[in-house]
Amino acid sequence: MVSRQTRAFTLVELLVVIAIIGVLVGLLLPAVQAARESARRSSCSNNMRQLGLAMHHYHDHAKRFPSGWIGSSSAAGAVADEDEQPGWGWASRLLPQIEAGPLYDRIDFRSPVFDPVGADVHAEVRRSVIATFLCPSDTRGPTEVAGVFGIGKESGEEGHEEHDHHFHAVDGGDLETLCEVAKSNYVGMYGWQHEVDDEPAAGDGILFRNSRVSVKDVTDGTSKTILLGERSSRLGCSTWAGVIAGAEVMRSRVVGVGDHVPNTGEHFDDFTSGHHGGVQFVYADGSCRLLSDSIDETVYHALCTRAGGEVVADAP
Repeated sequence: MVSRQTRAFTLVELLVVIAIIGVLVGLLLPAVQAARESARRSSCSNNMRQLGLAMHHYHDHAKRFPSGWIGSSSAAGAVADEDEQPGWGWASRLLPQIEAGPLYDRIDFRSPVFDPVGADVHAEVRRSVIATFLCPSDTRGPTEVAGVFGIGKESGEEGHEEHDHHFHAVDGGDLETLCEVAKSNYVGMYGWQHEVDDEPAAGDGILFRNSRVSVKDVTDGTSKTILLGERSSRLGCSTWAGVIAGAEVMRSRVVGVGDHVPNTGEHFDDFTSGHHGGVQFVYADGSCRLLSDSIDETVYHALCTRAGGEVVADAP
């Protein structure tokens, strides 16, 4: 009788197979991650295109783009930063155009986004997370939970580095939470030659306090003027609702300043993203394009103004 022996893998052979699998995984993982990021970036681009179309739909009816945010109100009980009341931002005006009409109908635009005297008013509206305003590549903000974050109360400490207007995290830390609000990764272009906290109505871009800019005012050309851009949540969250009076860097939550090239430095009011190598922007003609982190600063500044008279032969 012939005995048959079953040959098993040796330890060396198993280790070789495991090593080969490890190498293959190591080669495939970056490609998988790149494919996923490509899908996320495409989704973000689609969101921004929707906002660009919504902006133009609004313009078709109002003959101008929405204001960056609405200031100056005599709303009863409003006690903080009267010049910034009621505060509703450009994105809140687009809700009917992005299939959020029922939420839009719940807003009393004569009342503040947040009033400490009546904190429950608009509370559910403020906390409403809208997918169109979110970039899939974004990271979670310092106080964010599922798209809702605790916006920090203004510290009121001049020169305090941790709570400086532009640097480091603007939420969390030892800041008291003023209220909870839904985040957004897309903010309007204020311009670059002024600081929004110092001169909120002096923006040389398209969106600022009580702005009423129309296409005819964009003399630099709609294809060469930025309308909206991305803002990551790494240093703190922005919001679609508008200016929350009494909040830390309240104006920079709805608009960005283009004084620094995208994705550089530690400035909250800059335009930043979770995408590799650049930030996506919507132009005044409704198109969406990614600008490289290495864009020439002079060219970038020219794209941030609506009527600066700069010459940009071919917008990136």
